[in-house]
Amino acid sequence: MTAGFSLNEYDYDLPPHFIAQHPTEDRSSSRLMVLNRESGQITHRFFRDFLDYIDPGDCLVFNNSKVFPARIRGLKSTGGKVEVLLLNFPEETRKGEACASALYRSSRPLKKGQKISCQGPLEIEVLEVYPSGQASIKLIFQGELFPVLESCGEVPLPPYIRRPQVSSDIERYQTVYAREIGSVAAPTAGLHFTKRQLELAKKKGIQMAWITLHVGYGTFAPVRASDIREHKIHSEWLSVTEDAVEKINFTHKAGHRVIAVGTTTVRALEATADGAGGIKIYRGFCDLYILPGHRFRVVDRMITNFHLPKSSLLILVSAFAGRDKILSAYREAMDSGYRFFSYGDAMFII
Repeated sequence: MTAGFSLNEYDYDLPPHFIAQHPTEDRSSSRLMVLNRESGQITHRFFRDFLDYIDPGDCLVFNNSKVFPARIRGLKSTGGKVEVLLLNFPEETRKGEACASALYRSSRPLKKGQKISCQGPLEIEVLEVYPSGQASIKLIFQGELFPVLESCGEVPLPPYIRRPQVSSDIERYQTVYAREIGSVAAPTAGLHFTKRQLELAKKKGIQMAWITLHVGYGTFAPVRASDIREHKIHSEWLSVTEDAVEKINFTHKAGHRVIAVGTTTVRALEATADGAGGIKIYRGFCDLYILPGHRFRVVDRMITNFHLPKSSLLILVSAFAGRDKILSAYREAMDSGYRFFSYGDAMFII
């Protein structure tokens, strides 16, 4: 197999104590590893120092998708417990009814037509059950859908956070600029930003643009194909507006840098590249899978977190900075006590 395409080349050993189970007390107090992708040089800072590396005229691009309470617990008529994880924001089909795809956990498989009673003004009806542990469901509710989910659902913390949800997760597993409802996982690179930092960026003359990519549960799906080129990446809803296009295209034409906040933003920008250093307006699904050899047409720099072994996200950042440099940086991060994954520390690849 060609070097760089074997899944085992994207594996590393991470002792569990490096996996952040809680966010830092203050968002910007996370540590920041600055990695120069040309020289491999590493600098250790804190995220509050991030703007030291951004020049006036550069453009920060954020994913403003908002996480919704996608985890719902309920009871079958037999009294058995069921946990449902919505895979997309439910689509309302008529007043008081909405449909969605979901993963479920239950002591026994669900059955078509089964009803699940939930806390508050919500009931779930099973429409179809699939061997993969997924189901198509109907939500039957009273009132407006999002407030119902807020009252009946929980923050969909990723599976490696091995603790129950606490009240602070409602705020902290959400970026301060989240606007468009639709994600079942946070675009976690943005969790480090504070409103104060955004204000300081504006005062410094830094441009800010917003795209929307609704992060799906597939972001946690491990790559299983031994040849990573055979992996099929999940598809996610993407919207790139005219305002974002104008700001990003102007930035490159003026000779400044486009800085993507998170891998979701990287995928959005590269998927909508126009071939001339800019991007184009887009509304639809995005299934771009970035592998080593990808020619980055839009993104000049990237802010990201530390990613799971054998994941499409680790493969993406390796395509940007080089696998050897990334894995070497991860080893140094462990030696220096960095915290990994969603609630962990940040890396800025320059």
